[in-house]
Amino acid sequence: MKLLTDFLPILIFFIFYRMFDIYVATQVLMGAMVLQIVLMKLFRRPVEKMHWITLGLVMVFGGLTLGLHNPEFIMWKPTVINWLFAAALLFSEWFMAKGLMRRMLGSVADFPDAVMVRLNYAWVLFLIGAGVLNLYVAYNYPESTWVDFKLFGLTGLSIVFVIGQSLYLARHMPEEEAAQADESLGD
Repeated sequence: MKLLTDFLPILIFFIFYRMFDIYVATQVLMGAMVLQIVLMKLFRRPVEKMHWITLGLVMVFGGLTLGLHNPEFIMWKPTVINWLFAAALLFSEWFMAKGLMRRMLGSVADFPDAVMVRLNYAWVLFLIGAGVLNLYVAYNYPESTWVDFKLFGLTGLSIVFVIGQSLYLARHMPEEEAAQADESLGD
């Protein structure tokens, strides 16, 4: 369900882009992001820092897109978000006792430190690469191609990367947690 609610604003942007143009789609995206946060608060769902950061960036880049009538700003948003999260992962790995990746996956299993470090760096490289790829498409292809890439390309790459990470983690899951996971699947 969380994946759907996080994906919904992107889908709404895509639909309104196809029906109208990038400016209407940007306005609707901005409204959808605000509505998403309001609904999460109303239904007492946790609003993560990522949601607030994304909302802030959508408002800033969307506002610049609309105010300056320049779609490049909204096209930069995915790159800036990816690079900010990559920087946060690097910062947490280098300067915090318990990195963000370990905090996020701590409830799943107690993975060895080397596995968590490799996973963290893999995410950093993926996020930087996705940001670069987004800019490449934005500046080298028509706007409609970028919109398609934003919905299908970046989302598809993210899904494939998450599946790869899951397979990697499954190979390194500590035996106790793996046995508990097998038992819970059998119930």
